[in-house]
Amino acid sequence: MSVKNFFLARRNAIKSVAVCALLAGATGLLTACSESKLQFSSIDITGADYARDFALADHNGQKRSIRDFQGKVVVVFFGFTQCPDVCPTSMAELAEIKKMLGTDGARLQGLFVTLDPERDTQAVLKAYMGNFDPGFLALRPELDQVPQLARDFKIFYKKVEGKTPGSYTLDHSAGSYVFDPSGRVRLYSRYGSGAPALAADIRLLLKS
Repeated sequence: MSVKNFFLARRNAIKSVAVCALLAGATGLLTACSESKLQFSSIDITGADYARDFALADHNGQKRSIRDFQGKVVVVFFGFTQCPDVCPTSMAELAEIKKMLGTDGARLQGLFVTLDPERDTQAVLKAYMGNFDPGFLALRPELDQVPQLARDFKIFYKKVEGKTPGSYTLDHSAGSYVFDPSGRVRLYSRYGSGAPALAADIRLLLKS
């Protein structure tokens, strides 16, 4: 091999090593990014342009928004107090999750938003929440606010007439929205996912 060819081969070898090192570094960065991404059981909707915030009176008559609960994970469920199964099951499960979190339970805020303000007065809502956890709050929109609120949070609901005017029921979405301690919507938890799965997701949000 000539001196010229020797140095040419050496230069190409050095380039190859440099390229491999760059690729290895890039792969390491990608792996690190992948490993740092939180893995949730719930549906990750981080960055969603809906379910942002609200301004609603709670069952004590105080105006509330997500900003009021900075530092806490907030779980928001939409329903109505005369719901026979899904609503009480979801709220009871959330109360169970609060206990599962131990000392971190104080950093969980449960919010129940009624889709039935005609029957769900502040007094009714206050009594209803007493069945689950004294720290949970019920929020009551005015009747004419409900359609826009449902659109803002992509909630389906439909009034199903009963035998008498006051005996109607509501079909509605059964999942919950989960906000992180900075007030950003992060997760949609499907009904029936189970308390342990949502508790694990909440722990991740509290640590992050």
